[in-house]
This record gives sequence, structure tokens and C-alpha cells, in this order.
Amino acid sequence: MLLYKPFTPIVLIGLIVPAIAQTPVKIMPLGDSITEWGCWRAYLWDKLQQGGIKNIDFVGSVNSTTICSISDWDRNNEGHAGYLATDIANNNDLVGWLSSAAPDIVLMHLGTNDIANNKPTLEIITAFSTLVDQMRASKPTMTILVAKIIPLSFNNQSLVDLNNAISPWALSKTATASPIDVVDQYTGFSISDLRDGVHPNDSGDQKIANAWYLPLVNAINAIQAPVRVALEFTA
Repeated sequence: MLLYKPFTPIVLIGLIVPAIAQTPVKIMPLGDSITEWGCWRAYLWDKLQQGGIKNIDFVGSVNSTTICSISDWDRNNEGHAGYLATDIANNNDLVGWLSSAAPDIVLMHLGTNDIANNKPTLEIITAFSTLVDQMRASKPTMTILVAKIIPLSFNNQSLVDLNNAISPWALSKTATASPIDVVDQYTGFSISDLRDGVHPNDSGDQKIANAWYLPLVNAINAIQAPVRVALEFTA
């Protein structure tokens, strides 16, 4: 398992070199309204394109109508406003989404609505395990990037408790064939980066995109190359 903390000074070990593959790497942004409505997906897509990572395809059953400053980007995603991770797991919603989209990589930012509805940490983490099992049933070599989620203007201690539980959970659940990497979207993200106490404003969207970028490039290159690139981030 790799833990990415993008908002501290970093030492990068390993070289990220875009690789060319015949089949585009399919990437599913999975989440709630923060994913469905967020322009971070546009910023992330543009950052990948500018970095020469072009042989990719964002996938999902949702085609976002969000208006962003980036005009040309892949809008497909699996963000569902109002959805709880616990409900997605209990209702087996992800099974159908995975069957239709067939992603190689999942970017998961879930748990905000669970926290807003006072779901306990253990119940959310159990739901995460169910979702990972469903991802691996869809593709045994699925690469899974799980976010420590962005702050809320309320119930934030419960959110911090969830975030603190994610790394040990991921370490226990990761597998060589199907790695789980944790991406810290919380550190360096402030309430001022929220437009309404829940959803990111433009500065927040850019921070989210920046945090996803290096872990995602590493995951893409690992799929397109025979050897997984190692990254280490230290303060």
C-alpha cells in the first residue's frame, strides 16, 4: 500500500514516464456529489493530458453537465449525489456500474454522506471492504485509489475518525495483484476551499485534482508497464 500526502514537501523516488498502450486505461471516478458535480475531474483530465497521459478513458454511467473552466474533458464518472457508501454497498449498486464500465482503476472518494447521516466509522469501513470485494470480482487486478476525504464544516471529528481508520484498513485489505493506495485529500484542504461547507470551490477542486494526479499517473504506468513504479512521499 502507498500513502500519498500531496500537500507536504516531497521526495520522489522513481521516474514517472508516460507509456503507450494499445487499449486505453479505464478510470472510474467513484463517489457522491463531490465527484458528480466537481470540476476536479476536469482539472485532473487536463493535467493528465498536459503531462502526456492521453491513452486513458474516464468511465461511468454519469455524464456530468457541470460547467468548468476546462472545456474539453471526459465527463464520464460514477458520482451520485446524495449516495452513502453504506447504501451503495448494501444495495449492490456498484456491481452493475462495474459491469457496464469495466474500469481498470477506481478513484474512490466516499463517506461524506455517511458522516452527514451519523453512520459509525466501522459501518463505513465495512462498506468499503464490500465495495473493494465487488471491484475485485469485476477485475481481479483492479487498482484502487481511496481518498481520505475532504473536510466538512460540521461533524468533522467523525470525518477525521473515518480518515484515521482508512490507512490501517487499506493496509489490511491491499493485495499484490489488486493494490489499494491511500490518497490524502484532507491534509492541506481547509474550510475556505468549500463553497457551501460540503462541496469544493474552484481552489478546492484544484487541490483535489493535484492530490489525485501523481498516484493516478503511477497507477496508469503500472498497468501500461510490466513493473510497478515506486513512489515515496516524505515530509
